[in-house]
Amino acid sequence: MYLREDRHYLADHPGMVPVTTEQGEELRKQIGATYYIECSSKTQQNVKGVFDAAIRMVIKPPQKQHEKRKKPRQGCFLNILCGRNMVRHK
Repeated sequence: MYLREDRHYLADHPGMVPVTTEQGEELRKQIGATYYIECSSKTQQNVKGVFDAAIRMVIKPPQKQHEKRKKPRQGCFLNILCGRNMVRHK
């Protein structure tokens, strides 16, 4: 989030472009994720929201209508893109 407005970061990292919200949403759809949530560990903006969503997914995962669970889920998968992972090369 903050990388989009951080002129010093962008000046220090030529050729790097922050991922847009639209690109994040598109990736969410491609990988079949339930949520795309932007946050900033630097400013703490929406960090709690990321963990709240992860907890909700573990406690009550969404069930597709055509799926009937035969076995309960075991384990958890959480994909968080942080820091340098939130930028892409031009």
